Amino acid sequence: MNKTLLPIRLAFAILCSASGWLICYAIPQWDAYWLRAALVGLLIGALVILVDILLKGFSLRGLSAITFGLAIGMLISFLISVSPLFEYAKVNDPETVYLFRLALFLICSYLGTVIALRGKDEFNLVIPYVRFVPHEVDVPLVVVDTSALIDGRVAKVCAAGFINAALVIPRFTLDELQHVADSPDPLRQARGRRGLDVLNDLRRIKNLDLRINESDVSKRQDVDAKLVFLAQSLRAKLLTMDYNLAKMAEFHGVQWLNLNHLAQALHQELMVGDTIEVDLVKLGKEEGQAVGFMDDGSMVVVGAGRSHLGRRVTVEVTSVLPSAGGKMVFSRIADGTA
Repeated sequence: MNKTLLPIRLAFAILCSASGWLICYAIPQWDAYWLRAALVGLLIGALVILVDILLKGFSLRGLSAITFGLAIGMLISFLISVSPLFEYAKVNDPETVYLFRLALFLICSYLGTVIALRGKDEFNLVIPYVRFVPHEVDVPLVVVDTSALIDGRVAKVCAAGFINAALVIPRFTLDELQHVADSPDPLRQARGRRGLDVLNDLRRIKNLDLRINESDVSKRQDVDAKLVFLAQSLRAKLLTMDYNLAKMAEFHGVQWLNLNHLAQALHQELMVGDTIEVDLVKLGKEEGQAVGFMDDGSMVVVGAGRSHLGRRVTVEVTSVLPSAGGKMVFSRIADGTA
């Protein structure tokens, strides 16, 4: 049970019990039944609290949908009941008319409520010149820390459309980034300025939902603790390049993202016989060999490639060996390479 709601529920139950006692106090004939009335008031309060607990997770959007559905259902039942359909029966049998109206009211109200609840996420009513559209629909959130902004790759990933979520930049992250950019250390200053440039690149990306969160989380002084607490509060994921922060978030049940993991997942898988293009940048250890590197940092050793040093050539993979730094690819010049 929520610790904040517990005292409120207890106070409500006590007030319901006191209300039962006050009714007996106000009516002298009921004075002897004050204890029974207080107990009935307490039971009514407990029933209301039970309904509150059963409705846990029922959103304000759902309540507005129910209200709208009831209003539409009542309006339809009223229009039908005052239509000429009931004019003749109103004179002959008013009791039957009343029962039909009651049934019509219940059926239309029920159907309006169910239909509104079924489509609450697509709540879209069109009236001439007026359009009601839901704005605060559930959107996945990703809280971005300073290390991810300084890394810089997040802007390229977002521009490519691979992050389908709203990016949340906390105000204290911006303050920390500004502090790094103002550092007297040239290296830290350059990193901070790159983070600010990345932030401006994110703002220029069309269709990217970028939000600045103004929450200061004043009870927590450590920036890492603030990030984890904010991600927990927003039920968001945490995008960070800081391994220690990621493990701290994992301990608190917060999902985290790391662009290095994404880069590793995108490494090209090579098989014998595949052809790739590579720039030959240095000599190999063996006679006639030249060495190049793939985009993921894997070393490509090209046999008889020394004469092509400094050029971009197409090579055919002959074998792939795992190494401490990733993969080592052995290849030969492909046929048709100039």
